[in-house]
Amino acid sequence: MARSDQGGSQKSGKAKSPARARAATRVAKRAEPGRSSLFVGSTEKAFQVLHAFDGPRRFMTLADIARAANLDRSATQRLVYTLESLGYLKRIEGTRDYGLTSKVLQFSHSYLKANELIDKASPYLLEMSRNLGETCNLHELDGHEVVFVARFPGRHLIHIDFVIGSRLPAYFTASGIAILAALPEAEQQDLLKRTRLEPLTPYTITDPGKLMEQVHLAAKRGYSIQINQSVMGDISVAAPIIDEHGRAIAAVNISVPTTRWTTERVEAELVQHVHVAATSISKSKFKRYAA
Repeated sequence: MARSDQGGSQKSGKAKSPARARAATRVAKRAEPGRSSLFVGSTEKAFQVLHAFDGPRRFMTLADIARAANLDRSATQRLVYTLESLGYLKRIEGTRDYGLTSKVLQFSHSYLKANELIDKASPYLLEMSRNLGETCNLHELDGHEVVFVARFPGRHLIHIDFVIGSRLPAYFTASGIAILAALPEAEQQDLLKRTRLEPLTPYTITDPGKLMEQVHLAAKRGYSIQINQSVMGDISVAAPIIDEHGRAIAAVNISVPTTRWTTERVEAELVQHVHVAATSISKSKFKRYAA
């Protein structure tokens, strides 16, 4: 994980990283025409402050938070004070910086504990990881991104810094492509329009036409293989998990390094594993997805 300058200078906060830009896009939405009168704007602003920490900087000043959350200084000060009083933010001793506290993990814990899909998929992921010695993941689709909701590291030392809750653009991942391939074309196009087509590696495909070719290929195959798309030196293979209503909701993924694997070997040895696991999980009934 990238470490930040803990001095919290305003100058360093002016250049937004792609991660912070994506976070700001997700949460800094202004009042929209036709928005329900039930919508509580102050709650939205509180989450904008918390999401300001989605970027690489661990600690930020009030000015930095205001800039990242797209709020004015006065509103930011009140919101930060409230969140600090509630225990979700803390003042870093000896500085003007603030940071998240472990209390925010309560939300993640509650979600993971209640997620039936994770319960049903984990035994398959664990078995694959043990048998193959490679890293196996469960990704859920959330808007135009995939989220790591379960991860079982392989036997080999890995340096890729992905943890539960990490996000990647769906169109730049094997799991995302596999899920998208099972969705209606209108939804595929909508999610493509919402994706920031900024490369994560020198090999990331950003051309909309070529990305759709990847989706169509995955639809024919029933799985997707991506190389160096979101991480250099990584080959990922994934197959979609389909719920009882016929909708793709997640994907089983195996990630291996290019130093030990080739695309041909992945197709010959790993495709069958993600396909069998995804199919088996898909046959389960998911109460949380019931209409």
